[in-house]
Amino acid sequence: MLINKIIVIGASTGGTEAIIKILKELPEDFPPILIAQHMPIGFTKMYADRLNKICKMEVREALDGDRIKQGVVLIAPGDKHMVLKKDDKGYYVSCKKGDKINGYCPSIDLLFNSAAKIAGNKSVGIILTGMGKDGAEGLLNMKKAGAYTIGQDESTSAVYGMPMAAFNIGAVTVQAKLEDIFEILTKHLTI
Repeated sequence: MLINKIIVIGASTGGTEAIIKILKELPEDFPPILIAQHMPIGFTKMYADRLNKICKMEVREALDGDRIKQGVVLIAPGDKHMVLKKDDKGYYVSCKKGDKINGYCPSIDLLFNSAAKIAGNKSVGIILTGMGKDGAEGLLNMKKAGAYTIGQDESTSAVYGMPMAAFNIGAVTVQAKLEDIFEILTKHLTI
């Protein structure tokens, strides 16, 4: 199946609940989603299993080499960086151990930068609540590559660090309340 869009989401503090609010609304045939949520090893698997029970889409912790498929959400393992790759069969993810970037593994910047490079204007980037600035530069690179980018606003962020850093450098196409992100995303995908 031809993949028209790939959605990448980055989140940290407060992100687990924010991600649930977005994902539980999505239909089972929604475009593929890749998530880098700052969480320790082991917790990402439990989180993915929890999401899989409450979402219409299939949600699982990513394995190195997993193919990107419509209706599937892949969550970066807690101790590995996840990046988007492409070969003659289509899109897939690479999950590898590596040094922390911006203090984190998985790194949102690495995921976003790979989406900018590999998917460009076929990607959508969403940066949610979290401390620090992980993901801001990557989101800017996505926007420069033609991607549509969404940043969570201050009023609905548990910590308005990462979304603010992204907004301040011009990486955000639209800033929105958490409860509006689902609608903005689906509207953009139907244009």
